[in-house]
Amino acid sequence: MSLKSFFAKIYAQIEKRNIDKWASRPIETQKKVLKQLIKEAQKTSFGIDHQFKKIKSYEDFKKRVPIRDYEDLRIYIDSVVLGKKDVLWKGKPLYFAKTSGTTSGTKYIPISKESMPFHIKAAKQALLMYIAETGKADFVDGKMIFLQGSPVLEEKNGIKTGRLSGIAAHFIPKYLQQNRLPSWETNCIDDWETKVNAIVDETIHEDMRVISGIPSWVQMYFEKLIEKSGKNIGTLYKNFNLFVFGGVNFEPYRNKFEQLIGRKVDSIELFPASEGFFAFQDSQTAKGMLLQLNSGMFYEFIPSEEFFDENPTRISIADVKLGINYVLILNTNAGLWGYNIGDTVIFTSLKPYRVIVSGRIKHYISAFGEHVIAKEVEHALKEAVENSEISINEFTVAPQVTPTVGLPYHEWFIEFEKEPENLETFSTLIDQALQQQNAYYFDLISGHVLQPLKVRKVVKDGFKNYMKSIGKLGGQNKVPRLSNDRKIVDQLVITE
Repeated sequence: MSLKSFFAKIYAQIEKRNIDKWASRPIETQKKVLKQLIKEAQKTSFGIDHQFKKIKSYEDFKKRVPIRDYEDLRIYIDSVVLGKKDVLWKGKPLYFAKTSGTTSGTKYIPISKESMPFHIKAAKQALLMYIAETGKADFVDGKMIFLQGSPVLEEKNGIKTGRLSGIAAHFIPKYLQQNRLPSWETNCIDDWETKVNAIVDETIHEDMRVISGIPSWVQMYFEKLIEKSGKNIGTLYKNFNLFVFGGVNFEPYRNKFEQLIGRKVDSIELFPASEGFFAFQDSQTAKGMLLQLNSGMFYEFIPSEEFFDENPTRISIADVKLGINYVLILNTNAGLWGYNIGDTVIFTSLKPYRVIVSGRIKHYISAFGEHVIAKEVEHALKEAVENSEISINEFTVAPQVTPTVGLPYHEWFIEFEKEPENLETFSTLIDQALQQQNAYYFDLISGHVLQPLKVRKVVKDGFKNYMKSIGKLGGQNKVPRLSNDRKIVDQLVITE
């Protein structure tokens, strides 16, 4: 054991005790966070407009602060972007995380000097909790990589602006700098395919031990490594034993990854976003990710089935229940208030509070009242490929409302690495699994409102080419699992 890994284990136990303190007092912790947020923002434009000085309880807060999305909050955000102070949060933001919205165009998410440290701290804690639980710390002696966006930042009225992953690259601790790849120069390459090729050249002969990124883009990196070396990843990187990911469910990719690596490796799931780092997997044995209750964010939850009602139920963690699909609402120390991030979560544990990401409130199929969510399609696909050699690169699902023949149906567009022997049988397996997941879908199929789903084969690199065509190849971009229209699938090239 090296000196570095020895001290990493000690540090991990200290950090675990700190996390356990607030995790064991969740409701008290969140009340304290809300009180502090309201106090700090009382003199901001938003705080004055919403009478923060009169807020004494969560019930008071709900009466004064409505639920908003980016467009609803834009009147304030635009003022911040123009350089005004004390609008949503005290002072000016430290950064703007630039993201692309489906209806809002470019979105500028403020990151304050108070919120930025928590983006970095949560990622570090995820690794430390892994060490504390497993005792595995040897990875600190090797190289690690995070496939991310460019760290090159622009300026918007004196405030540095860029992708969150690029901003985070400026905050890598000094003790990790010598372990981290790729180089700064390679990380600054904009074109994703050029960048991945450069990363392959830099890392192919290194002792890679931790690899992190969105699964679909890490898969591309692995495939290029194998193409160049002629070896699987597990042989090429004998000490690689930890994959860190976020952004999408890993399960649809797991079989493919094990084939590329040649063995199983441990994994840690993260739940980061431009708006905050919400949760990370704190255990290799427990289901879900630990909700970050002490990170300058007060969380609210609305049952997804009520979200579009006039007066939906709006609760704090004190009243959440297991197994319910909730829309996640944020209040943060960067100045987001009653903010609908668009993600939906399900609690898997209340002691401590752990969640899984179930999908997006806007990414669902309910063309016929079925309200199928991402978690359900991913689970159905997982069941269909289990105990088989079928391998899938990418997929998405959309409704076919006006078929040329017969009843409407859900249409699955799948890019296979290894196809099923019988596509119709495979489609039936998915359909049966989805009916078990979603009672509304079951009723529509059994009531002959819908016919069973159909699978279409997408040509090799079809999703990659689609993402490239819309300027979203690589980085933290990902293909939506579900759409309630056909804007995406109509641009995919299929085989018959």
